[in-house]
Amino acid sequence: MKLSENIRIHTLHLLIQNLERSIAFYTNVIGLKVLSHDEQSISLGVDETPLLVLHENPEAHQVRGTSGLYHFAILVPERKYLSLALQRIAETQTPVQGFAHHGVSEAIYLPDPDGNGIEIYRDLPRDEWPRDASGELAMVTDPLDVNGLLAAVDASVAEDKFMPPATTIGHMHLHVRDVDEAIAFYRDALGFNLIQRYGASAGFLAAGDYHHHLGVNTWAGVGAPPKPVDAVGLQEFTVRL
Repeated sequence: MKLSENIRIHTLHLLIQNLERSIAFYTNVIGLKVLSHDEQSISLGVDETPLLVLHENPEAHQVRGTSGLYHFAILVPERKYLSLALQRIAETQTPVQGFAHHGVSEAIYLPDPDGNGIEIYRDLPRDEWPRDASGELAMVTDPLDVNGLLAAVDASVAEDKFMPPATTIGHMHLHVRDVDEAIAFYRDALGFNLIQRYGASAGFLAAGDYHHHLGVNTWAGVGAPPKPVDAVGLQEFTVRL
């Protein structure tokens, strides 16, 4: 049984080291709102919809070479909001990891203060998505026109501090120990469709005909073990039917 494309990647939980530092980043740079707050955790989102819950552990540490989060991807509903996100990043002089035009989307990549990967992106119209000779989706990684994107900030939203209510978690991208094993789990056990393979090291899966709700890769190493429970990073995320 296959999943409906109407699924949503819902609230994800991250372990971080310093709550106040992360609140400043996710509100001032990313543009999420604080929805609830206690001594050790905070819920952030858009409108009244929670997207992200941060849990503080001052002893948490960064690790590399493990399975877990590669990045989570925040999907904005229109290009003007991606432009606005880039303007916030530039104004706050926040370091970025890269930019890309994937044929299906335009994307900005950056880390949070704990090194958790974030993608902020907008989708292109589906009739513009690239396809190969057999009609299969053929995502690419081409340069993004960063100057053109920054120049496209719309005056109607230029003063908005927060992301718009239609913002969602568009997809999750995970480091896994084995790509074939991960594809088999998400496709055969959970019902996602395999949309595209990226050589032997990555695969992209989706509900319905979306370009991907899940990415899996072995870029942290084939056989990468799970991250330690006290390391910063992904704890869990929800797929809402």
